[in-house]
Amino acid sequence: MSTPRYIKDVVTLRLDVEKCNGCALCTQVCPHAVFAMEERRARIADRDACMECGACAKNCAQGAISLSPGVGCAHAIIRQWLSGEEPRCDC
Repeated sequence: MSTPRYIKDVVTLRLDVEKCNGCALCTQVCPHAVFAMEERRARIADRDACMECGACAKNCAQGAISLSPGVGCAHAIIRQWLSGEEPRCDC
């Protein structure tokens, strides 16, 4: 099964590698395998797979991950799928 794609290069996800302590929790909580570990630090392996759910940022005790869940295009597309409304995002 392939990883879902939303709209290319619009996700608000950011990773500050310098703050990462290598706990790998982001790789465990991300439902779409956006993160991978490399040299004992997280890296964004597949940014366009991010659905901006916020699980990674909420679980990062170091504050290395930031995003604005529920404001991006991925959220707008999911809302459209569920409600049938026209998509609205902050782009």
